[in-house]
Amino acid sequence: MDSFYKYHVFFCLNQRDPGAERPSCGRRCDAEKMLDHAKKRVKKLGLAGPGNVRINKAGCLDRCEQGPAIVVYPEGTWYTYFDEADLDEIVDSHLKEGKIVERLLIDQPA
Repeated sequence: MDSFYKYHVFFCLNQRDPGAERPSCGRRCDAEKMLDHAKKRVKKLGLAGPGNVRINKAGCLDRCEQGPAIVVYPEGTWYTYFDEADLDEIVDSHLKEGKIVERLLIDQPA
């Protein structure tokens, strides 16, 4: 069965309390703003919608120590990012061209 979306992207937007045992990647990187930027980029490139790309919010993706996290399905590619330019590169390269952005990959769990 084909997937409803070619790519389904989840952004960690988890917000832990300050002083929590583990850091909150969403709080550290202004993830809501970054998610909005990625959505706008996907729409601008005509990639949004069924059969193409869907950008979604997620709770904790359990990769906090590796920086702000997104995961791209169906292949389960994990990325971190530092700014909007990194997200543009992920959208342009991976979501548009199907080419993984090696420099932003998060190591896969063992």
